[in-house]
Amino acid sequence: MKNNEIKTKIDFINNRNGVFIIAEMSGNHNQSLEKALAIVDAAAEVGADALKIQTYTADTITMKDVYTITDKKSLWYGRDLYDLYQEAHTPWEWHKAIFDRAKEKGVICFSTPFDETAVDFLEELGAPIYKVASFEVNHLPLLKYIAKTGKPVIMSVGASTLDEIKEAVKTLKENGCNDLTLLKCTSTYPASPEDTNLLTMPDMSKLFNCNVGLSDHTMGVGVSIAAVALGAKVIEKHFCLSRAEGGVDSAFSLEPQELKLLVEETRRAFLSLGKVSYKISPVEEGSRIFKRSIYAIQDIKIGDKFTKYNIKVIRPSFGLAPKYFESQLNKISDREYKRGRPIIE
Repeated sequence: MKNNEIKTKIDFINNRNGVFIIAEMSGNHNQSLEKALAIVDAAAEVGADALKIQTYTADTITMKDVYTITDKKSLWYGRDLYDLYQEAHTPWEWHKAIFDRAKEKGVICFSTPFDETAVDFLEELGAPIYKVASFEVNHLPLLKYIAKTGKPVIMSVGASTLDEIKEAVKTLKENGCNDLTLLKCTSTYPASPEDTNLLTMPDMSKLFNCNVGLSDHTMGVGVSIAAVALGAKVIEKHFCLSRAEGGVDSAFSLEPQELKLLVEETRRAFLSLGKVSYKISPVEEGSRIFKRSIYAIQDIKIGDKFTKYNIKVIRPSFGLAPKYFESQLNKISDREYKRGRPIIE
């Protein structure tokens, strides 16, 4: 990707003049760099704007033997948290190769850092944006560190109270973040549409005076498309090459054809929003002929009365408007009308 192309993409994020689609790789590479690069290629091929990874190690996010997942509904039930993150993390030595491949394919690559050393590392790679994960919303020291880079920040707010979100936003803005997008998020994996509460988004945008979007853990693309109709400027979806191949997040990730559909349909949804207008659009003008008007349905001579048996409201619209039909009844025609001609008196 050329430098001017990178700037155009980043300006697109800053200006928010469309829907920014993020393909989240997460741990779906299954500890294979080859697969990670293939995921980058696939995301670019189907039109995603960005490919996002996560920058942590098991040691920078938790400790061994401090917690085992006890929720029987969880995809990761029974897993030690440390072991899960050990499996899911993206090795730091892969990051440059992933960033370089994304640049080559014309896709923005950025990451979610989970501690200050990750931010420093991503700064060395020239990361253009930072993502804050839902579970890091209360990590105010990290938020301060991210904000001081001056880069745009996208923050998911799942599993957070309003007070926590307010404190996080205040922390970011007071420490140099001037470009913030908040993502509505339901932090269950997968999430259900009925737990998504998309109507929160426009309220959140007004409350925090910022752009909003959706980090979508539901299956399919319907929820994301609905989010665009409610003002989402960013849509983030987990992405894999094939759910059948497995992976820590594969169960709620989109496959390439599904991500392609998401890209296409969210673009259509955005374009359809337009503006508030009650005017007839220029493209509709030609269709007005298909409105109804009053026509002769029998031959009518001069001096004949108009009746419901010789005039009728039909298409097209070259005659008198239908609102005049009743007032025309019993009037005397002052001209001849052949059957199928519009009444023009």
